[in-house]
Amino acid sequence: MADRPIALQAKPNDNVATIFADDITAGTEVVVLNAAGEERQMAVREAIPYGHKFALCDIAAGEQITKYGEEIGVASRDISTGAYVHVHNLDSMRGRGDLERGE
Repeated sequence: MADRPIALQAKPNDNVATIFADDITAGTEVVVLNAAGEERQMAVREAIPYGHKFALCDIAAGEQITKYGEEIGVASRDISTGAYVHVHNLDSMRGRGDLERGE
């Protein structure tokens, strides 16, 4: 495990993991650790910056995205397993005054 980048799945129902390594490029194999200390390996599909998240499974457009056991938003388009999850494919549902005003 020491020679592979590490990612964390904080809660069992999280469908994203956070990467804790630099220079992650498409095809990089990472070790995903969960809160129980279990690990699995998977490849990411694209470059992912340190501290950012990627999908642990396919996430359909409109589906909830969960991190730290909390809904952080919804997928604005289909997201494939291993893909970078960020503002280009995630609509945040927190602090959205525009939604409260019906914009």
